Amino acid sequence: MITKFLKILSLLFGGFLFAQEEVVQSVYFEFDKYNLDDAQAKTVVDFIKKTDSTRIEDIQIYGYTDDIGKDAYNYKLSSNRANTIQRKLLENGITNKIIVTIEGKGRILIDDDIVENLPEKRSKNRRVDVVLNLKPLPKIEIPGFFKTIQKKHIVGDHIYLENLLFDRGSSKLTFKAKSELDKIAKLLLKYKTLQFEIQGHVCCVPPNQKEAIDRDTKKRQLSINRSEAVYKYLAFKKIDKKRMTFKGYGNSVPLGKGPEYDRRVELVITKI
Repeated sequence: MITKFLKILSLLFGGFLFAQEEVVQSVYFEFDKYNLDDAQAKTVVDFIKKTDSTRIEDIQIYGYTDDIGKDAYNYKLSSNRANTIQRKLLENGITNKIIVTIEGKGRILIDDDIVENLPEKRSKNRRVDVVLNLKPLPKIEIPGFFKTIQKKHIVGDHIYLENLLFDRGSSKLTFKAKSELDKIAKLLLKYKTLQFEIQGHVCCVPPNQKEAIDRDTKKRQLSINRSEAVYKYLAFKKIDKKRMTFKGYGNSVPLGKGPEYDRRVELVITKI
């Protein structure tokens, strides 16, 4: 059984210039197995061959196991799974020059908040992720989307904070993120009538989940925590709390332009 999902490392909106993308194909294995049937092999090979070859920067292969068994055995099993995928790609004409990583990661622990359907959850962890790193897409423009606060806005305008980047799985503001918010705060103090909602979003969580886990709190509320972190920082910079609200949307509010837009924190104008 194979599923495909997209992960976007970051998204820059200065005319909407995309950063490098990760496109991921997952291959699932039976318990304690690392052999690959013909249907699985064809799907993963087709996944690569159907991708625009001019955009493929490199390929990374990561093997995983479920949380049953000892670490040493699981590292070996996950490595065997990754090597199986590598061999299948080479047999089908994928050049070894662009396969930069083949690594067994060992077992994936079950999240503390998952208490139901453990067999299904474990089956999703017995897998190999084939990661294509793609070169940036060309510039596109979308009306109503901006990279900073403007002199004139209308209700519903979206402001993407291009340098508001978090570490993976974290809601803590980095130094670069705070510097970006310092600039936004100065503009908000200048345009005092603007009111807005701070929206946190995630993409590419497993299909059975709507939200990602914040590794610092161990709770499945990453988009909420990120939006709240921005809210608290702007309040610290003297932005009136009455002008702001914050909300985490998880992966429930895609823009309809593809997953590359959906991993984001943004300000949405609610009153001018």
